[in-house]
Amino acid sequence: MSVASSPIITVKDLHKSYGNFEAVKGISFNVQKGEIFGLLGPNGAGKSTTLEIIETLREKTSGEIIVNGFNLDEHPNEIKKHIGVQLQTSGYYPLLNLTELIQLFSGLYNEVVNPMQLLAKVNLQDKAKAKFKELSGGQKQRFSIATTLINKPTIIFLDEPTTGLDPQARRNLWDLIREIRNNGTTVIITTHYMDEAEVLCDRVAIIDSGKIIALDTPDKLIDELVHSGFERPKEVKKANLEDVFIHLTGKSIREE
Repeated sequence: MSVASSPIITVKDLHKSYGNFEAVKGISFNVQKGEIFGLLGPNGAGKSTTLEIIETLREKTSGEIIVNGFNLDEHPNEIKKHIGVQLQTSGYYPLLNLTELIQLFSGLYNEVVNPMQLLAKVNLQDKAKAKFKELSGGQKQRFSIATTLINKPTIIFLDEPTTGLDPQARRNLWDLIREIRNNGTTVIITTHYMDEAEVLCDRVAIIDSGKIIALDTPDKLIDELVHSGFERPKEVKKANLEDVFIHLTGKSIREE
């Protein structure tokens, strides 16, 4: 995939401290328009803090952030208009059905949205009258992603979107994320599944202890490791157990 030379997100020397504890220690990176960019790292590495700062949800200690041409310090409200952020389960009113939730959020964004068309994008049109709590895990994640699209964002942030999903639901969510990117939206994703990052992401930044320790395409990072003399202790097969599972059970969506 060819990406634009001008980044849609620029982070320069970002720091975030909580008292004497420095959670983010001078992080710098760019995200190009139209790519799927992965922010990877162990728990407590600083990736969630970094994303929340970019999303205008948390204040930084120092550094510069530019999102779609807007400086975070000067135009945070403009940035909010251009991004979509995946909500957690607690963000949904339990007594409203999916159609009503979309209408509620579209009102908050001051956007005119056709709920059925939006639900169709994530294959949930038959659940229009269902409440969020009645959905399966895969359905909840697809609806959560649908809500990030209500304000027609140029960038969406997905925080571990496939955690806890079965292999079919996970593969279908991958297809959805690719489709969103192919329709022109830049995607920033965090995940603890390295196979997911390898399949989806154009580039990844690996964060540890508040610093970026690697940033490149998955292929180049893997090649660098191999060229360093690294060898897996077990022979690499042409397929894995998840491939067996998908091959035997199919890829069609099944809801519990």
